Amino acid sequence: MKISIVIPILNEAATIGKLLSYLIQNRSNNNHVQEILVVDGGSIDGSQDVVNQYAIKSEVPVRLISSKKGRAVQLNTGAQNAMGDILYFLHADSYPPKHFDHDIVTEVANSNPAGCFRMKFDSHHPWLLFLGWLTQFESKKCRGGDQSQFITKELFDEIGGYDEAYIVYEDNDLVDRLFEINKFVIIPKNVITSARRYREIGVWRLQYHFLNIHMRRWLGASSEDLYRYYKEKVVN
Repeated sequence: MKISIVIPILNEAATIGKLLSYLIQNRSNNNHVQEILVVDGGSIDGSQDVVNQYAIKSEVPVRLISSKKGRAVQLNTGAQNAMGDILYFLHADSYPPKHFDHDIVTEVANSNPAGCFRMKFDSHHPWLLFLGWLTQFESKKCRGGDQSQFITKELFDEIGGYDEAYIVYEDNDLVDRLFEINKFVIIPKNVITSARRYREIGVWRLQYHFLNIHMRRWLGASSEDLYRYYKEKVVN
């Protein structure tokens, strides 16, 4: 089985090269990673140049794909262009554990076609440590895109991929659908993800807004309502 890693980016020139190097250096020796697809949503900071320069020297094929802006759209675009049997969706500031590809292939071989890793932030803030601790539990309420997401291409196509109506919450929506059909496993190793947004906005302020988004979704808010709140309270 082969893995296609899909990374959506928008103005990630400062981070994407580091991640690509990390993925190559920390994959297993079993040649499970077939390709890395970097899906750009219209960066204006030179991210494309960083990816193209890296692709020239990479031991694993790295492809830059242009897409409309929007993480769900970019993730689906990556999946449509992927050649691997397994899709591994990863944020540009998240670093999976060593030999992540071996762990993913092992789970799929054991009849677990979808799942994620646990997660830790690169911060010692007590609340962020607590959030990382919660990811060990097998509950859909403890899931998020920062934990990364693997899924066989067959299952991804079967459930219709990411719902592009969601500008935010697209990761959680996919996980919710996988939990409904009992097709989700949590690998007991940690992805290390950046707390940069928490540092920029403030831990308590950002967490309040994220909890608000989750509560609104659980109470039946539409994708448009969630995005409106996110754009007003988080982006601006």
